[in-house]
Amino acid sequence: MAPTNIVHLPNGQNLTVSPVFGGLFFKSSDSAHANSPFPTGWTIVLNSEDDLDYEQQGDQQKEGEEKDSFPPRNVHRFRRPTLKGDHLYISSISNPNSSEFKAAASPTRQIAMMLWATLYWYFHQPEPTLQITNSISQNTAEPGKPKGEWRININREGIFKGKVVLPKLERMGLVASEDSTVGCAQEDSCPDGWTRMFVSRRTFWQLDPRIYLFTLSPLSNSPFPSGSPYPSRPSSPTATHEPRKEQQIDQASPGLWSPSAPGPFHSSSHLPTYYPPPPAQYVFTNHVRHPIRPKPPRQGEIFYTRYIPSVGQYLSFRVASCSSKALRHRGPTSAGVSTPNRNSAISVSDSIDATVDSVNVEMSDSQYLHKWMNDARVSHFWGEAGPIEHQEEFLRNGLRSKNSFPVIGCWDGKPFGYFEIYWVKEDNLGKYLPMVSDYDRGFHCLVGEQEFRGAHRVKIWLSALVHYCWLADNRTERVMLEPRVDNEKLANYLQEAGFYKEREISLPHKQSNLFKINRDVWKGPAL
Repeated sequence: MAPTNIVHLPNGQNLTVSPVFGGLFFKSSDSAHANSPFPTGWTIVLNSEDDLDYEQQGDQQKEGEEKDSFPPRNVHRFRRPTLKGDHLYISSISNPNSSEFKAAASPTRQIAMMLWATLYWYFHQPEPTLQITNSISQNTAEPGKPKGEWRININREGIFKGKVVLPKLERMGLVASEDSTVGCAQEDSCPDGWTRMFVSRRTFWQLDPRIYLFTLSPLSNSPFPSGSPYPSRPSSPTATHEPRKEQQIDQASPGLWSPSAPGPFHSSSHLPTYYPPPPAQYVFTNHVRHPIRPKPPRQGEIFYTRYIPSVGQYLSFRVASCSSKALRHRGPTSAGVSTPNRNSAISVSDSIDATVDSVNVEMSDSQYLHKWMNDARVSHFWGEAGPIEHQEEFLRNGLRSKNSFPVIGCWDGKPFGYFEIYWVKEDNLGKYLPMVSDYDRGFHCLVGEQEFRGAHRVKIWLSALVHYCWLADNRTERVMLEPRVDNEKLANYLQEAGFYKEREISLPHKQSNLFKINRDVWKGPAL
């Protein structure tokens, strides 16, 4: 199988994957333009083994027999993913010039970043056959055979051979082992318990990429840009000082989002940007006891972005803004925009700070809502048609809500729909359900732009919103939607996306179908 040549990471960085002797080489696509502090590259060794019926062999294993006394393994070159027979390790790392970048403060974090990016590429490959054929199921018809979990094995070889590397990666949640014993070996060098590590697809997609993605810090005399999009002002401000033209442009950019915060991965300290949710503190809202909710992102802030290979565009979600001016998109886009970096003349492929003309939208969020809500198709279900003042107040009410926040979905920076993500327990829906967990979430949705309608795109953004809910809080175990019973098209889309219909609910304003999806059955976002 010819591997994917370009990997579009969710932080806007691109990696080129090319075959080399004995493996695959991952290289930052932007490093050729001297604008990326991403590590120069790394080489992986990836091979496949014929699937063995380990579980059945283990059941038939005689007492006292060594666990590793399985038949010889048949190892061959990786061509396409297998269900559980692929093995991977990083064999070497090519670090950038030490005179231009500081070494990684934590080598383990750098290794984790490279492994995460490698797995991001791997789990974008075609899905293997999930049906399991073993001595028990061999006579079962193919459609009726049990399905297994797609996973890849991480070998304790190459840079993973050190005695602390895999244990640290396991503590970071990136790799796992079915062996949960301490082990009886006394020697530090004993690999007992760390030889059969793996990563499953289901688990990988529930890992927040902000835990692993970061960049190296450029030195003070380096020609590479720092974390800030602007160089520091060389002198103190004066009363007559006139701002630079670049600053004037960005000050004129509407919205409340700071230009120095281009997305959820931005960090001027070059450290991972993930922070775990705090312990629960409880309050009452309308006589309902629930945890204090974290504040949503700011108006205009992008909180989710991911490249979608099947449509060749970046999908992003940002908080809606009540600004009367159009917002400038500052997330990555798929357009090959040649944008000069503010510190040096460089070209970038997936630009995080693209030109104004290329990604600016023409209307404010209120104007988009006014356009969409007055569409007969949307108004039939939402009932929010009217003058623009009505949509402006509708949006302000959404921004004032304590248990939800309004969201604008974008394809390559162009708004296509409106969403509301809410906590179910203190929502009106929670009053009509017999049991709701503290961290159950739900969302409302509408697609306003005709060019972005269609079953395939719906499946993508539905799964992306569910993906965000899983990443936002590990305690969220289910996501719900309650579309009106006559919205049959959305009901079909939800079932195709993995939701199941639990029941009908009689709400004061509508009769709804209650759809749910549980974390433990979710495989991953649509690609």
